[in-house]
Amino acid sequence: MTTTETTPQSTDIQELINSTPFLKELVRQVRAHDAYGSYRNWSDELIIKPLVVTKEQKKKISVEGEVDPITKSRIATFYRAIASRIEQETGLLSQVVIDLSHEGFGWALIFSGRLLLVSKTLRDAQRFGFESFEKLAAEGDKIVNSAIELAAKHGEIAQL
Repeated sequence: MTTTETTPQSTDIQELINSTPFLKELVRQVRAHDAYGSYRNWSDELIIKPLVVTKEQKKKISVEGEVDPITKSRIATFYRAIASRIEQETGLLSQVVIDLSHEGFGWALIFSGRLLLVSKTLRDAQRFGFESFEKLAAEGDKIVNSAIELAAKHGEIAQL
């Protein structure tokens, strides 16, 4: 699958990715964990497109049964990108913990030292995704900014 062709929509999405630090970091995280170089020639849009799941697509995804490993990987990558952005902005080493049951329920936690920066409940993880690239960027930025504010208020706890 080659992705060197660009359409007007692809150009707009690429501009969004280039102008959003969170989306750039998300692409970087995916590429960093690509042990076999599969994504080497893929466009940035194609790399993060699996995180965009429309309402119609979500309705077709069954919540019964196990969460597949690819979806688990997407969830982990999303939260690793958030942790990396927090590190870049605050200088605090951030760790990601994801506890996900086989039924698709659990938690995503990001902490630094003894400070819990992000705590998100995961529900119906089989359907994890965002309706558009814009909503993906907005949610990532919202979580990152909230964590940065928390780190600014209570950064001394992270140092312990």
